[in-house]
Amino acid sequence: AGGGLGGAIARSLAAEGARVAVADINGEAAQATVDAIVAAGGVAQPLVWDLADLDAIAGHIASIEAELGPIDILVNNTGGPPPTPAAGQAPEAWEQYFRSMVVSVIAVTDAVLPGMRERKWGRIVTSTSSGVVAPIPNLGISNALRLSLVGWSKTLAREVGRDGITANIVLPGRIATNRITFLDEQKAKREGRPVDAVSAESTASIPVGRYGDPAEYGDVVAFLASTRASYLTGSVIRVDGGLIASI
Repeated sequence: AGGGLGGAIARSLAAEGARVAVADINGEAAQATVDAIVAAGGVAQPLVWDLADLDAIAGHIASIEAELGPIDILVNNTGGPPPTPAAGQAPEAWEQYFRSMVVSVIAVTDAVLPGMRERKWGRIVTSTSSGVVAPIPNLGISNALRLSLVGWSKTLAREVGRDGITANIVLPGRIATNRITFLDEQKAKREGRPVDAVSAESTASIPVGRYGDPAEYGDVVAFLASTRASYLTGSVIRVDGGLIASI
C-alpha cells in the first residue's frame, strides 16, 4: 500500500473511517501513505512487510491488532512479476512468484479468518489483474498465477459466507499508476516506438477514453469492504472503463 493501487485503496478505506495498516516492502513508501492518511484526519500504521517472508505473518498481524484492533477487512494486493512470455521461464521463477503472489495471500487470509469467523463479520478483497479474464500478452507469469487466486477466492466465498464474511476479486483495467507506466515503457521498448504512441493507442482502446484514477479503484474496494456490500460475494469486479472485451 505504499503507492499505486494499494495506496489508493488505503486512502479510500481511511476516508470511510477505517483504521488502516499500510504494508509495503518499502518502508518510506508505506510511511508516505500513512502521512497522507493522517493529514486527512485518518488513523494508519506503517509496516515494512515482504510478502514472500511467510514467517513474518504472525508478528505483523499481532502488531496490527495491538495498535489498531481486530482485523475486519483484509485487502490482498501484491506486486507483479516482470513482463515475460509464458514459455521458457525457469521453474525457480514460477516458484518465487507463486510464493510471493499466491501462497502469501492465502497464508495471510488464513491468519485473519479465525477472528472474522468468531466475530461473524469480515471482508476479504483480493486485487488481481485484468489478465485473469483476458490474458495480457507478455505477462505470462502474472496471467497464470493471478488466475489461481480467482478460483481460490470463489471457493473461499462459499466456505465462509454463513459466517458473515465476503470474499471478492477486483480487477484493474488501465489505471494510471507507476506499474502501468512501466508496462507502457516496456512495450514501447520491445516494439521500437515512442512511449507516448503506446499510451495513446492504449487510451484509444478504452471506451471511456482515459486511464482510470487510482482513487476510483480504491473507492470500489471501499464499497466492497462496507456493510452495504453484505450480499456481494464470490464475484469478480472489473474497474476498467469498459476496456476488457470479454463478457
